[in-house]
Amino acid sequence: MKVRFSVNGEPAEVDVEPRELLLDVVRDRLGLTGTHAGCEQGACGACTVLVDGIGVRSCLMLGVQAAGREITTIEGIGTGRGHLHPVQEAFAEHHGLQCGFCTPGMVLTAIELLQRHPHPSRAEIEENMAGNLCRCTGYVNIVDAIEAASAALSSAGAAREEA
Repeated sequence: MKVRFSVNGEPAEVDVEPRELLLDVVRDRLGLTGTHAGCEQGACGACTVLVDGIGVRSCLMLGVQAAGREITTIEGIGTGRGHLHPVQEAFAEHHGLQCGFCTPGMVLTAIELLQRHPHPSRAEIEENMAGNLCRCTGYVNIVDAIEAASAALSSAGAAREEA
């Protein structure tokens, strides 16, 4: 069946099998391979995308459920080469990534948290990120990065208000 939705701000129309996962639609049909297939059971968070601004495990959502929705993948944040989203910049600056496999899901989960709660405590960050697994970092640098991104986003917002 044909499903129409928006992905990274662009309209998309895709032929989707009724039981096809959003993960497979994004990766295989749209070629957006930044969304990673990890556990394929919703436990690791590597496949996280934003659906209407809310973090969703794309391995647990059917592609047909995307009809009429706005899907944001890791490819849809930032403004292009050399212009990373502040959360991506913070992950790089604070060594919040190593192998990079979990990073897209971590970044999107962090973006959703900061949109919902611009100034989370360290404990709130840890709680929010608990559903995203990382084998490499030990999480300390990830939490540091999200704290830094929160401060950077607050500063950028304040600068825009002054202008």
